[in-house]
Amino acid sequence: MTLFDIFFLALALAMDCFTVSIAGGMMVGRWQPFVFLRMALLFGLFQAAMPLLGWLLCSYFARYIEAYDHWVAFGLLLFLGGRMVLSSFRPEEAPRSFNPRRLTTQLTLAVATSIDALAVGITFAAMGYNGIAPLLLPLFVIGIMSFLLSVAGSLLGVRFGVAVSRMIKPELLGGLILIAIGVKVLLSHLL
Repeated sequence: MTLFDIFFLALALAMDCFTVSIAGGMMVGRWQPFVFLRMALLFGLFQAAMPLLGWLLCSYFARYIEAYDHWVAFGLLLFLGGRMVLSSFRPEEAPRSFNPRRLTTQLTLAVATSIDALAVGITFAAMGYNGIAPLLLPLFVIGIMSFLLSVAGSLLGVRFGVAVSRMIKPELLGGLILIAIGVKVLLSHLL
């Protein structure tokens, strides 16, 4: 795999992080470095760790993981997105169930957006990556790309969130985005 291939693979894997970060930035509404950098760090770590996990488990569990990884991602994203959509219809004073500032929400999103990366690890094993040393560069590039695009997405969400929130509730839009990503993951594996 060339550096060019690795770059575009990392870019493709980071797009879900970017999109979810836009929604998170819109919901938070202002730049909060700790919140967004923690989310970006978690996205980067999980995007880099999942291919490693996929590669490690490939020899024994590949056929089991491939059979349902898309269903897990779809279920997590549908659950989170559905909660966001339902929460968007609650009165403003009602407590929100989806809060991108919470660590548990960020961890769930990091897992949900990185399930596809697990399959990439299985691909790495099939491509003949025989040890961890050759995997270090692809994993590093995937993690950095996901981190950077998550920060950029958060900034875009904060910047344009006010204008967009006048047209549609950020929580509703974020929920619909998560559901759409889940459907995309499911359809890409089923078709």
